[in-house]
Amino acid sequence: MSTYDDDDLEFDFFEEPEPEEPRRRRVPRRGGGPRRPAPPPTGAVALARLVGLVAIGIAVVVAFVFWVGACQGKSKQDEYSSYMSSVGSIASSSARVGQEFAAKLGEPGLKLADLETSLEQWSQQEQQAYDQAELIRPPGPLRALHVQVLDALQLRALGLAGIASTLAQTNVKDSTTEANALANQAQLLTASDIVWVNLYKAPATQTLKALGITGVVVPASQFVTNPDIVSSRSFSIVYQRLRPASTGGTASGVHGSSLVGTKAVGGGKTVQLTTGSPSTIYVAANLKVEATVSDSGGFQEVNIPVVLTVSLGGKTLLTQKKTINGLQPGEQTTVAFSNLPLTPNAFGHAASITIVVKPVPGEQKLDNNTATYPVLFQLSQP
Repeated sequence: MSTYDDDDLEFDFFEEPEPEEPRRRRVPRRGGGPRRPAPPPTGAVALARLVGLVAIGIAVVVAFVFWVGACQGKSKQDEYSSYMSSVGSIASSSARVGQEFAAKLGEPGLKLADLETSLEQWSQQEQQAYDQAELIRPPGPLRALHVQVLDALQLRALGLAGIASTLAQTNVKDSTTEANALANQAQLLTASDIVWVNLYKAPATQTLKALGITGVVVPASQFVTNPDIVSSRSFSIVYQRLRPASTGGTASGVHGSSLVGTKAVGGGKTVQLTTGSPSTIYVAANLKVEATVSDSGGFQEVNIPVVLTVSLGGKTLLTQKKTINGLQPGEQTTVAFSNLPLTPNAFGHAASITIVVKPVPGEQKLDNNTATYPVLFQLSQP
């Protein structure tokens, strides 16, 4: 009997090896063309897609940042433009009050009560402008400067009210004393212009420049366009005019205006006209007749009419009228007459030009207001 179990016996040589998978034979392509490149590995495709998506994402983010920046820039531009527009409306209205004030002081037949009423109304207008400016909300960098707008308007309201109060309370007959008191009050008006220009407009313009904001202009507002209007000398003249007007009297003192001289300018030549012998005037498209007028009295004169007349053989060919807004004592100004429509019969014949300066109220001396100049019109040679 055998001591070996059948299970312990291994007969390897009876096991059959597994058949190998037959290799595929590559069939050569017909025609001998180039081989198609093998597709990239799956990992490379995913990586390329990821890189593309990242690039697109970065481009979108950059475009969004630029879009947001452009919107913010436009919003800031609109904010400052809107603010300056609001201030500009108030600035223009206040400047118009200054023009009305200057015109009123030179108004013919000015009466004290009328001037006081106007001054009080203008003061109220400036106070209303102050209230409107107080409601404006400036951009952050301009908040401190906006206070200067309020200060300028307040100075104008106080100055106008002060002039009205001084006129109402004075009982003195000395025009110099009264003029000094009025000029002191008017200094507030001059100061308002200094505040607006130096403490608001100039620094606000610099602020806009520093912020890179273009196309937005800081508005100007000049109340006193001619400093002489609010000087003691000017107020002395105004006060002397007010005294007779307020009592119903007539203008006192020496009043008057005079014609200093006349010249013709045209065709590249200037001819000084004389009343003695005829002067040849060379007519061209730019021909002007210029008359120089002077205030020959001791008072301010306003709204002085000056009339030019061209005559031929006793017949009037044309007439023009100009008005001088105002003259101070001893001051001269030139009145220019242009666009002279001369008819053909004016050439080659003895003609005349007459200048008449109309008399001002209270003027007694009239022999220096008019002059007639014999002339000969001739076409200018090119």
